[in-house]
Amino acid sequence: MPRIQLVALSGLLLLLSPSSAAPADGDAALADAVRAHVAFLADDLLKGRDTGSAEYEIAARYVAARFQALGLEPAGDDASFFQPVPMLKNQLDLESAAVEIHRKREIVDLEWVVDFLMRGDAAREETSVAAPVVFAGFGIYAPQLDYDDFAGVDVRGKIVLELSGAPASFPHNQRAYYSSRRTKRREALKRGAVGLLRLQTAEDARRVPWERITRNPGRPGMRWLDPNGELHDFAPQLEGTAFLSHKGAAKLLVGSGRTLDDILQAASAGRVESFALPVEVTLRRRTSHEKISNSNVAAVLRGSDRLLSNEFVVYTAHLDHVGVGAPHNGDEIYNGAYDNAMGVAILLETARLFADLPEPPKRSVFFLTVTGEEKGLLGSDYFVHHPTVPIETIVANVNLDMPLFLYPLRDVVAFGAEHSSLNGPVLRAAEAVGFDLSPDPIPEEVLFIRSDQYSFVRKGIPAVFLVPGMTSRDPQVEGGKLWRQFLHTHYHMPSDDPSLDFDGPSAARFTRANYLIGLEVASAEDRPTWNEGDFFGDRFGADPAPE
Repeated sequence: MPRIQLVALSGLLLLLSPSSAAPADGDAALADAVRAHVAFLADDLLKGRDTGSAEYEIAARYVAARFQALGLEPAGDDASFFQPVPMLKNQLDLESAAVEIHRKREIVDLEWVVDFLMRGDAAREETSVAAPVVFAGFGIYAPQLDYDDFAGVDVRGKIVLELSGAPASFPHNQRAYYSSRRTKRREALKRGAVGLLRLQTAEDARRVPWERITRNPGRPGMRWLDPNGELHDFAPQLEGTAFLSHKGAAKLLVGSGRTLDDILQAASAGRVESFALPVEVTLRRRTSHEKISNSNVAAVLRGSDRLLSNEFVVYTAHLDHVGVGAPHNGDEIYNGAYDNAMGVAILLETARLFADLPEPPKRSVFFLTVTGEEKGLLGSDYFVHHPTVPIETIVANVNLDMPLFLYPLRDVVAFGAEHSSLNGPVLRAAEAVGFDLSPDPIPEEVLFIRSDQYSFVRKGIPAVFLVPGMTSRDPQVEGGKLWRQFLHTHYHMPSDDPSLDFDGPSAARFTRANYLIGLEVASAEDRPTWNEGDFFGDRFGADPAPE
């Protein structure tokens, strides 16, 4: 175990017995503070904290005020707590959205919402592309796994139809990486594709039914702008995209010699055959654009060591949610209490625990709430590209996103810990507060690439994303059932509000566990390292630039 500053841990070791799950002194007050933050951030008055909204900025100012009250230093731009993130919002003209199938002398118009969804173009007012279609399996090229969905097909100048996710036969880490739409898009564009059509696997459609995806059709998309006003991650050669329902895909496959069931069954088996379809598809859309800005909020507790204080452990939590949308049971405000007012609340209380130390740890501790996570990890991606401290001085990231405290927790899951030396601090922190550490119970969700820690990983920074596990301390309560019920009933719905169940003792222990992870890393002589031969360490650790 790395050497820990005794002054930083004095008092805590008496409170946190590794063999006991008994509440620590102050846990009730800690849980009350977490709940109070959530009550404000997820109040109807903040209208779901949508990216780009005035209500989001109110939430950002609340966070900045809390940082200031704790005596933390501003770590945003211009000696403030705020790092403005300039963005270009794109809004699709729904009447213009069109997907046409040209088959011999027949033209089939797919129906909006029933057959397809579409987003606006990131930069252009009008796009139209007509091209043959090639089905390219999952759209994955993974030579180290001897897997290539593009083998035997030519997609240059074509529209690529691809399945969501990655084969279940892939090892866990590779499955997460290759499921990324960013990774898939890059492979299709490298081969000359001009359009993309996406289709859910049978498994993904069961987890997230089309009816749920289409609850709020036509929501705007966003990309961030660099300081010169250039749009980040824009590929002008990609002239059209659409997301097909199974009904829409079945219409596209008519006459191809394959049925939708054939493809879905092959995907479930782990390998699918790519082939050219005997059709041409036209994708058309018009888009309006608006420049907007929302702020990341940043603060730092300076370390006590003359040299190591120039290195940083960064805590992150996304402050945005999805705003106002289609009413459900008469409610149109998507409050985002657990997603992610809860993560922000825990970050704020973690900051308080650090601020209350009699002496700071050796390294500095950086607290960052980010915008635009729900729009594609925008705020965290902007930060790692334009950090307010040198990127090479960030030694680790501890991310907080949607921790659920619906039952008394027995275990936690530490996404990312197994990739680096962060696994040691995670194990010790979990043990100290009485949590078991469990493996990923839902690898098909590929959560490791779906929250803000992945922005740091892509820059070569070891990261961990701790979430509550599915095991309840109460044998009469089935934690996994409640966990899945939340995803099915409340996730990205108006019902994710402060009225949901909240187990205070679990929230307090979880907060202390996250605090202890960062405390050990910030107090150690050596910075965290990627494990030798680790998939993500090898891909990003030495040369993160390609991503």
